[in-house]
This record gives sequence, structure tokens and C-alpha cells, in this order.
Amino acid sequence: MLFLSYEMPYGFINTCLKSLVVEKYGEEIWEKLRLQAGVQDSFLTFGVYKDEITMQLVDKACKILGVPADMVLKEFGEYFFEFCKRSGYDHMLRTLGGNLYEFIENLDALHSYLSLSYQEMNAPSFRVEKNEDGSMHLHYYSDRRGLYHIVPGIIGAAAQDFFNIEISMEIVNQMEEEERTGKKEHIVFLVTQNPVLSYKERKKFSCSPQCHADSEKQTDPQLNNKKSENTIRGGSVCPVKKSHWKTIRGIITLGRGKLLRGFDPVYPKTLWIDTKTFCNGLPFHMVFDKELRVKQAGVSIQKIVPGLQTMGICLDHYFSIVHPEVPFTISSIQKFINSQFVFQTKREMMPESWKQRPMLELRGQMIWMESLQCMLYLCSPLLRTLHELEERQMHIADIAPHDVTRDLILLNQQRLAEMELSNQLERKKEELRTEALLYAMLPQHVANQLKEGKRVEAGEFKECTILFSDVVTFTNICAQCEPIQIVLMLNSMYLQFDRLTTVHDVYKVETIGDAYMVVGGVPVPVSTHAERVANFALGIIIAAKGVQNPVSGNPIQIRVGIHTGPVLAGVVGEKMPRYCLFGDTVNIASRMESHGVPSKIHLSSSAYQCLKYKNFEMTERGEIEVKGKGKMHTYFLIRNKTACENEIMGRPIKDLDSGRESAQEYANAEINAANITENNSIQVSITYLVSEAPLLSYFCSDTSLDCI
Repeated sequence: MLFLSYEMPYGFINTCLKSLVVEKYGEEIWEKLRLQAGVQDSFLTFGVYKDEITMQLVDKACKILGVPADMVLKEFGEYFFEFCKRSGYDHMLRTLGGNLYEFIENLDALHSYLSLSYQEMNAPSFRVEKNEDGSMHLHYYSDRRGLYHIVPGIIGAAAQDFFNIEISMEIVNQMEEEERTGKKEHIVFLVTQNPVLSYKERKKFSCSPQCHADSEKQTDPQLNNKKSENTIRGGSVCPVKKSHWKTIRGIITLGRGKLLRGFDPVYPKTLWIDTKTFCNGLPFHMVFDKELRVKQAGVSIQKIVPGLQTMGICLDHYFSIVHPEVPFTISSIQKFINSQFVFQTKREMMPESWKQRPMLELRGQMIWMESLQCMLYLCSPLLRTLHELEERQMHIADIAPHDVTRDLILLNQQRLAEMELSNQLERKKEELRTEALLYAMLPQHVANQLKEGKRVEAGEFKECTILFSDVVTFTNICAQCEPIQIVLMLNSMYLQFDRLTTVHDVYKVETIGDAYMVVGGVPVPVSTHAERVANFALGIIIAAKGVQNPVSGNPIQIRVGIHTGPVLAGVVGEKMPRYCLFGDTVNIASRMESHGVPSKIHLSSSAYQCLKYKNFEMTERGEIEVKGKGKMHTYFLIRNKTACENEIMGRPIKDLDSGRESAQEYANAEINAANITENNSIQVSITYLVSEAPLLSYFCSDTSLDCI
């Protein structure tokens, strides 16, 4: 994305850092790193974040990984280059230059272009100088200290990928410079490069017979007198077949097929353009001398800044340099001659009509004219959007037809709209995740009330059915197992239970240790609450047989207790609100479970009465002593007379005509159920529509108890 704009405060940078840590060191290291740094897990790509977040992540990475900061930053630089390519900026980077020098020379221009869209970007600045021995001095300027180790990582990766050369970068000078906007870190790197063959080329030439033939030729003195065209730094190597573009790059066709290497421009003896045409054709140009005295200016810039019509006035009286952040002197400008310069008009020197408008910025190129000892500033208005154009009361027509600024404004307007849409989508995605988590903890209507800041009133439900279950001998199992084994066992069991809450449309209230609590008829009252809970109970008895006891290796056993009666339901707490049930019905349901029998479903008399005429098989247990309640008449639930095991478990049912399984319907239900389970059992009713096969009565109607 923003190749060397790793110093921008956008979420893209933190996302890249997260990707590097996860890819190379794993999710656990990232989780540990971000917790210690105190930052969130995900970042909006175009969101603006504080620099401290990135610096905290880098600092904690150094400590956790035990790696020096310079190595971490260099590795991040290498990865950032690849991350930008994968993010769709590969072609943009490849077209910056035909060699490494040109590539670096045009980085500031790339940053200037990208700043149109990323207006909070604070990119570093680069200046490169060629040395006689083929090496280069790379000057790096930045407002932020300590990030310069990223530069060798990025530049090295680009050199290897784009130009097939390996480079070494050594710091030869490090200083602080006082600029107009404050102190800047100035690092000078010595860049040396050595051409290398790619892996494929090395493999190809190592196996080539011609390569061996050439090595034999070297023993022949006569052949040694011939110069090889394939010499790299004086070392003779096997002939390298040039690529199409390498061949074309050094060849210019002139006249009738005459091929020349290199290019010498031809200049006219007389400049065939008059002064008036030049000033109209380039309406925003300016020419000034070493003392910054204006010698010439385009007609449009004269119109906006009338003071420029007085030739000989000083340019720095009317403009300040915004980028690069250097003093307004001819020597500073010459120092950054390859950079794009941004000028801004000074408010106090503008006409009265401009005083209330935002100041105009110009962006362009500096060209030193040695023969005239003057500087030519070829520029255009720096306008990012139509809104900025309107703020300055300017129009597209004010910009010369040949100036691509016209197109950039319109294209960038579209780009900004796309970025805003992307931000909205990312924010919506985060909101949906939050909502899913909230709906997993609370009933949907309750969660919606809390989101709207409303107070949730407690509600009374005259009749509902509550179920409790727990694992038999759970305490003994815990005493003989590692904690992780207990977690795995409970997770395996609860995943199946959670899916069954969706199948039978009951509400999961909570889990405490091995205790699992659900309710039917709350928070949405239904007349079939007892049937729903009864079928759920039958399902979890079956499901428990598939969960292994980590001690004995045998299936675990659970006790289940059910009671029907009135409850009061409401939200308790603010920091971590829970939807809780209150009343004696909860206590009795819990007693039914604790006084139950392993692998049996224990019913109170009120639950029995609700199920008595609903096609369930039940047996009488008799009168038992219940702690805190005295003697109670209880029952055991055996089975549902009209539903098979597959229906109870939500599995595919056989088609009555063909005997085939309705796989598609089951798959759809499984997908929904899996999604619900992943979100910690958000309650959603699922109906299995399988041809004319029997359905559980409460799936179809709250009043009809017969199967169809």
C-alpha cells in the first residue's frame, strides 16, 4: 500500500505488523504481544490510530521475542514490502523506475500522490546521490525517531524483487537537523549493490552444456583475447539470455531502422514559443532567481496572487514551503531538487476576497536553469476533492486542459467515496460481531433495549419449564485429571448441548462448571415449553453417551431434572449483565437434578402434568424426600412416542417414499446450528422441512400436539 509510508498513523500498518507476527510466530504470540501492549486485536484499514500503538507493539515484540529493535524493524520492513504487493500496489511500485536509483528518486512523488487519498499520512522524505564507484548515498529524513532500521528492510526487498540485485546498506552519518517545523532525524546510508542471478537462472546455467563449453574456452589463450559481453564486475560467467524488456530498454529506433544505443536529444536553435503563449499554456508556473526574486509567472497564478504581477518581488513574501519541510532558500531547494515541492499562499498577502477561504496550495517540480541562474517552478493547484475546489471558489475550467489535476480530482473523489464505504463496512462488521456476542449472552429483545440505553424491567412468566443437568462423579473426575482434560471434556459436551438448544428452541440460561441450565417459555412465552424442554432432555442424554470420561474411558453419565412453574426474569449487573431467573421454580428444578438418577430424566409432578397427554412415555418414581421441600411425588421421562432418535438429535430423517436422506435440509440446519454454536448458542428457531416426514409437533405449531 503506502510503500515507505510506514510512518503514517493508519490501521494498515498495525494490520501488517499483526500479520507478520501471526504468520511467523503464531496466534498465541500475537495475543500475548497485544495484551502486553494494551491494544485491540483488529484495526480498520483506513482508520487513523496514534503512533504510540505501533511503537508499543514494536517494543513488546522486541521483549517477547528477545530480538534487538533494529532486527525487528528490518524484518518488518521486508515483510511490509511483500504486504504492500499483496495488497494490490505491486504494479504501482514496479513502475516507479527502471533501476534502484530511479526507484528511490521517485518515492517522494509516490508519497505526494498517495497523500491525496491518505490525508493524515506523514511520510518520510528521501534524497539519493550517485557516487563515482557506482554506490549511492541515501538520505532519509523523518519527524519520528528510531524507525530508520525499517529502510534497509524495505529497500533491500525492493532491490531483490524488482531489480534482481542484492544490496548492503550501512549507516555513515546520523544527525538531527532543525527544519521549519521542528527537528528532523537525518540518516545517511551508503548503498552498495552487486548483481545476482535469480534462483531459476542459477539452476538453468549450472546445468547448461554451453556453460561448461565456455569454461573450457577460457583455457584457450586465443579465445581469452575476445571480450565476453556477459561480464559482471570483471568475472566471466555463462552467457545470459536477455529478457525482451532488457533488450528493448537500451535500443532506440531512429530513421529507417537504424538502431542506436543510448539517446541524444536534439534541441532547436530558436525557441519556437512566444512569452504570452508560454504564460497562458503553463498558467501556474513561476521563475525566480537566487535571491527568490520573481522573474516570470503564469496567468492563473497572477490572477489568484496579484502581487506576482509586480516583477522582482520576493517569492517567500507570498508563499511558504509546505513540502519538503526545508527553509525557503535557493540552496535548500537545490538540495531537494528531485522532490516535489508544495507551496502554500500566505493569508496576509492574499486579496480580501481570499481572506475567508482556505489557502491555495501548489504542487510541482523545480528545474534549475544554469544558463540563466534561475529556478523554474512548474506546478499545478494541489486539490484533492471537488469540495476543496468549491471551498476556494475555483472551477475545473481554471485548470489547464492538459493538466492531469483535472482527472486526479475526479478520480480521487471516487477513491475517497470507496474508502469511506470500506470504513463503513468494516465498522458494520465489528458491530455485527459485537451484536452476535451480546445476543449470545442475552435474549435479543433484552440486548436491543440495553443497546438503546433503556432500562430493562423484570418480567413475570406465569408458567415455564426449567431443566438442570450435571455430570455424575464430576468432582472425582476433576481430582484425577489434568485441567485441560476437564476443559476438553466439558467443551465436547457443551458444543452438542448448545446445538440441541437450537434444534429444540429452548433458551440456554447459563453453565456453571458441569451444571447446564435451560428454560422453555422464557424469554418468549410459548404453550409448548414443557415439550421443548422434554425433547431437549432426551437429546442431551443421547449426546452424553458420545462424550468420553477422561478417567475411565467410558461414556460420561449425566443427571437431568425438570420442573414447571412460574418465574421472575430480569437482567442483573451492569459490567457483565446476565439474564437470570428467580423464584422457587428454579430451586425445585435444581432439586430434581440433584435428587435424580444417572442417565435418567427426573420430573416433578407439575412437569409430569404438562407432559401427561403429549405423547411422552413416563414412569412413576414415587414419593421421595427432597431437601428443603419435604416429600414430593416425582416421575421419570422415558421417551417421545412419536419422534425417532434422529428427530430428537436433529439428524437427517429418512424420506418415506424413497428411503433417502434429505441431506440438503439437514446440511442447511447443521450450518445454521454450527453458526449458532460458534456464537455461544444464540437462540434461533430451526424447522426441519423434510418432504412429508413426521415432524415434532412443537416445530409446526404451539397449539397442535399431533404429528403430521
